[in-house]
Amino acid sequence: MTEEPQKPGSSLGPALLPQLNEACENRLRDVRWFRTDWQRGGAATAYGTLDGRSSSEVPRDVVIKFPIGPREYRVLVGLGAVAAPTPRIAYHGTELGSFDMAWVVMERMHGEPLKSDPSKHTFRLCAGALARFYRCAERCWPLQEHETTADWPDLISKARESAKVNAIPDAQRWSNTIHQVQRVLDRLLIKWHTRPVNAWCHGDLHLANLMLRSADSPWRDGPPDDAAPEAILFDFAGVRSGHWIEDAVYLERQYWANRDVMKKVKPVSLIARARKDAGLPTDDYTQLACIRRILLASCVPAFLDREGHPTYLAAALDTLEHQLELLSL
Repeated sequence: MTEEPQKPGSSLGPALLPQLNEACENRLRDVRWFRTDWQRGGAATAYGTLDGRSSSEVPRDVVIKFPIGPREYRVLVGLGAVAAPTPRIAYHGTELGSFDMAWVVMERMHGEPLKSDPSKHTFRLCAGALARFYRCAERCWPLQEHETTADWPDLISKARESAKVNAIPDAQRWSNTIHQVQRVLDRLLIKWHTRPVNAWCHGDLHLANLMLRSADSPWRDGPPDDAAPEAILFDFAGVRSGHWIEDAVYLERQYWANRDVMKKVKPVSLIARARKDAGLPTDDYTQLACIRRILLASCVPAFLDREGHPTYLAAALDTLEHQLELLSL
């Protein structure tokens, strides 16, 4: 993540700091505004220190964010109040000054996201955190009907057209294989759209959204003695009801082109095991996992701007052909 100091006047953050501090009982200090490389508009993000309520309470490092969307706000506030693998929330609200906007002051993790270490141990940490996230989310909110957000026939049609008109490797093979998918797409979508709803899916699961809470963190519940670091998930703007296989294949697909990782790690199996260990159902997920891989891999040529690296294109095509073979399609 790239961070740049916030320029004066380029955000509401500095202007609303007095109101924010008042809402936090005047406990904030050393607030440093910055912009991340994905931030847009007037969104404000800052690091700061939250003083203790008394001299015996240790100051805590915090992250300040506003505005945030209603979905992320609900998840952060709801799960931040229970023993979920999510950041703890110190203060939050839906108004600042005269503005109607959701905001949070939350736990800051130190160190780097775990994307630089795609080891089996890291994937196990991720799977365990995700299973705890599922369990806590389901206790907080009843599951709803799954949300259908993708127009698969349209996306797959665009992908085939892209394979025809762009000079990508194996263009004819791509076109033929996608056409094979199109011939059976109605059957695949009937199974996909009738999948069970069994999880509040994270929606953007990758190792860059995973960090460790240290054993001696003042945000940690309980004594730090002999405790291991806790894996904590971030970024909940995409949380939605669905099937856990959506998160599992989403994580897996990011490593299709990394053969070293895929030889050592089976993300779908690890998440299934973590769910079972957490007392959550897994059902017979093999066919659904194949269908999800087929749907995602078929669309890759439609997104050449971000998924068009030749190595990834080759891996996605291999995955697509293999999954079609597994389903005898």
